[in-house]
Amino acid sequence: MSNPITPCIWMNGTAEEAANFYVSLFDDSRIDAVMRYTADQPFPPSFPPGTALMVSFTIKGQPFATLNGGPQFPQTEAVSFVIPVESQAELDRYWTALIADGGAESMCGWCKDKYGVSWQVVPRQLLDMQHSGTREQVARLWRALLAMRKLDLAALEAAFAGEAA
Repeated sequence: MSNPITPCIWMNGTAEEAANFYVSLFDDSRIDAVMRYTADQPFPPSFPPGTALMVSFTIKGQPFATLNGGPQFPQTEAVSFVIPVESQAELDRYWTALIADGGAESMCGWCKDKYGVSWQVVPRQLLDMQHSGTREQVARLWRALLAMRKLDLAALEAAFAGEAA
């Protein structure tokens, strides 16, 4: 069986640290391989020998890689990784870990981790409400969502139901 598509996240010297952080955050995750820069590396950039060049890892069955390629391609919100969650407690746990130590909150359930990588922490119930609701329910849901940073599942459910917050 061939491997699925593997997202590769460009880093500037933090590929191994970031991969270790990600596998510590998610259950059923592991580092699969680390390729290191050597003293005679034939291509730039030149990180010190022994620095991780590429780290292959798996998060919940999905392969990923981080690559220490240098400073020329910083992270952007144009690409983000969605974490579907089952409860507010699970949402809170991921959110807190991702924004810790230099990460940042954004709007509508988006945040950045300390490496600049963008994440969306989204309750599965939100997706269900978006697909099953009437036009009015979905409009109320979106009005509530657009005012939030970290998503509040109870407030989203109340908005969907038409209950006062």
